[in-house]
Amino acid sequence: MDSKVGPFLRWTGSKSWLVSNHIERFLPTKYNDYHEPFLGGGSVYFHLRPKSISYLMDVNEDLINTYQQIRDYPELVISNLSKLKNTEEEYYRIRSSQPRTNHTRAAKFIYLNKTSFNGIYRVNSKGIYNVPYGYRKNIDIVDRTNLLGISKALRGTEILCQDFQASINNVKEEDLVFLDPPYTVAHENNGFIAYNQKLFTLEDQYRLRDLIKIINERKAYFILTNACHPKIKELYQDVGAISKVSRYSRVGGRNKTRGIVNEYIITNC
Repeated sequence: MDSKVGPFLRWTGSKSWLVSNHIERFLPTKYNDYHEPFLGGGSVYFHLRPKSISYLMDVNEDLINTYQQIRDYPELVISNLSKLKNTEEEYYRIRSSQPRTNHTRAAKFIYLNKTSFNGIYRVNSKGIYNVPYGYRKNIDIVDRTNLLGISKALRGTEILCQDFQASINNVKEEDLVFLDPPYTVAHENNGFIAYNQKLFTLEDQYRLRDLIKIINERKAYFILTNACHPKIKELYQDVGAISKVSRYSRVGGRNKTRGIVNEYIITNC
């Protein structure tokens, strides 16, 4: 296998904790193609580096464009990133800019992600990114070595902008589907629930549950992460084995949003 690479984005809800402490015990012994309908920061994909075909998906158009450009045109993205400075003035200039090409859009996305407050991706009612400057010093905006490694790791993958339900179109027997939806119901200290209800409704959780039933019918494997909440346990109790795992939460800037929280891992592996 090539040298190890890590996620190139800061992402709220990142599953780096799952990769570090839990993922191996939930994986099937072997599997065919790999599917990830909620790509986000891609922690699990970059940890597994599947040898077969991988289908990576998300509904965030800017996120998917960034992955596609890093896969196909890494040097163009890196060249554009190299021109940007980590200053408050530069941040707001770039935030209000409207790049004309896909690779400059990708460079903008990465730059804002690395220099914004807490790496949050948030847009207003008009779809305009509105996260303030993060005052983060001593960061490598470009991270050239990792981006080139990421580009290599993404070769041969299908990277698609689509709703998670469409992922079933490519799922076959003994494929592996990893699902990490935005959490809809509050659990312990989850401080992002009010925003996530706009991203992923309870109705979406029902749609996701129905998708997993189809995955089961196709005799494919799935691993689902979700909030540790009675409603989630009720929804998914008949589709797979439910395990509760603990992790440390660093979400938000207030003490009440930090500490040990529990999450559910639901799987048929």
